[in-house]
Formats: sequence, structure tokens, C-alpha cells
Amino acid sequence: MVKQLLRLMTELSSRRWLSRLMGAFSHSRLSRFLIPVFIRTYHIPAAEAEKPSGEYHTLNEFFSRRLKPGMRTVADGADVVASPVDALITAMGEIQAGTIMNVKGQDYLLEDLLNHSPHMELYKKGFFFVLYLSPTDYHRIHAPLTGRRIESDYIRGRAYPVNEFGMRHMKSVLSRNERLITYIAGANGEAAVVKVGAMNVSSIHYSHPEADQWQIGEDLAYFEFGSTVVLLLENGTFTPRPGLTTETKVKMGELLGTLRRPT
Repeated sequence: MVKQLLRLMTELSSRRWLSRLMGAFSHSRLSRFLIPVFIRTYHIPAAEAEKPSGEYHTLNEFFSRRLKPGMRTVADGADVVASPVDALITAMGEIQAGTIMNVKGQDYLLEDLLNHSPHMELYKKGFFFVLYLSPTDYHRIHAPLTGRRIESDYIRGRAYPVNEFGMRHMKSVLSRNERLITYIAGANGEAAVVKVGAMNVSSIHYSHPEADQWQIGEDLAYFEFGSTVVLLLENGTFTPRPGLTTETKVKMGELLGTLRRPT
């Protein structure tokens, strides 16, 4: 009964009007008074931010903050794939015939996640990571490899929570929420960076909308509050870093593995 009530409350709170209301408040000057509370509550390492916390004019501005130079080390090499975000790996593995298996007890079809994009054929036997960003984490998204943008796809959707409850008890959250997908072609294969909106936020932006190519680790996009990134790697090209497992915490720029064209 309690679980059903929580599910109903979540369904109601995922409405776009509530997301817009929460977004309006987080962009207001009044919201800046919550920044110190936010830092204390979530134990945010505010010293990493490029500016002192008192210089941010709104809660949203602080949340989507950049870091001081040198705060992250980006993996180097022509064939490497780096984590695009600071996050917890909640699922990872090979994609089985177009299905991402066992993400918090649920399976996801690529055709739903990618909104039936023709690109899905490149990933049906590829590799995936589900990367969850908590409120504590740095929320800018960076290029996981060096390459050029070959397509961008925005998909309107809901704003269900992507936390433990939402992912386990709401149906197909990753395929139902708002998504901004960037397809990047690198020297050794293609990657899809699927940015998934979250409850009461549902707002994802490119850092430089005109950009059409990136070096690994360059600023790509940002969330206005927490969410999840699903990273897909092309069929037969990706080898994960030895020892990398689910429930591992990774930092932006950290090595996830390597891409090599099949021989």
C-alpha cells in the first residue's frame, strides 16, 4: 500500500507544470539563500567550484557550476573513453540484441531509449553504462571521447525521479523521461551520450550549442539539477577497464575503457 501511494505521488509530481515551477524558483534570486543549506545537506565540495559560493546569484547557477581548472584529470590517448560525468555506475555491460539488461531490475529496449533512431543499429551489440548523478555531484557533462557531432536528438518526456525508488518501481524511467542525445563519431567508433532529465527539473542544455566537435573532456552540456547519463559504445569496439564494476564511483575524465575498430 505504501509503495502504491509513493508511486501515485511520483506520477503526479512528474508533471511538466511542476517542473517549470521548480525551475522558475531555482532561477530566482531568492533561491540563492538556499545555496549554503544545499552545500551542507549534500556535503558538496564547494571549494572545487570556480567561484566562491557567495558569488552565485541563484541556486541553479551554483548547481550547474564549472570547476576550477585542474580539478579533474582527463584520460589521455587516441583510443580511450573517459567518464563524461562525476557519477555512480548503477549498471554496465554488453547490450544483448538491442536490449540493455537489468538496470535496477528492469530491461530497456534501445528503440525506446533512442526513440527509434536509425543510430540504434550501431549499438544493438555494443556496450552501455548507466551513470547516476546525485545532488552531491558536479553536474556538467563532458565529451567521453574526441570526435565530431553527427546528430543531436531532443525527446520530450516526463520527469520521473532517477533515484533508487524511481528506477526500481517506476516503469522504464530512462525511456520515458526527457532526453537529449548526442551522437559523437570518434576515430575508432561512435558513442551516444544520452542525457536523461529528472524529477522536478527536466532541463538539459548544451554548453555551446553551436559546437560540432569536441576533444575528450571538453564541456558538452549540463543538467539543471540531478539526473542520469546513459553512455552507449558502438558494436564490437569497446573494451572496459579491468576491474570496473557496477556501484563504482567515477569522476569526470576517469578512464572507462578503450575503443578499437574490429579487425
